[in-house]
Amino acid sequence: MNKFKQLKNHVVFKLLTNIFVVILIPFIIWMLFFDENSYIVHRKFDEEIKELENSITYYKERIKKDKETIKKLQDSLELERFAREKYLMKKENEDLFIIEFDTIKN
Repeated sequence: MNKFKQLKNHVVFKLLTNIFVVILIPFIIWMLFFDENSYIVHRKFDEEIKELENSITYYKERIKKDKETIKKLQDSLELERFAREKYLMKKENEDLFIIEFDTIKN
């Protein structure tokens, strides 16, 4: 019985049996892990936001490059060069040779 009284008078026991602490601890656990707006969900959303921001940056750069390419292709000589290089197009009565370099050494 004496041990129980000592335990009851201990500061940690008094703190843990306080009604505010008894209510606050489950509330904090609930808000951190189980609620639909929990910390874990917010972390996932933050990661998703970062990925989307990175893709926005990538696509803005691609748009900038494509606009430059479109501007260059307004010239008929550039358009012809682009068609020849990219799509292997050729003029009539013209032979086209494709040279591939083998990078694997035997």
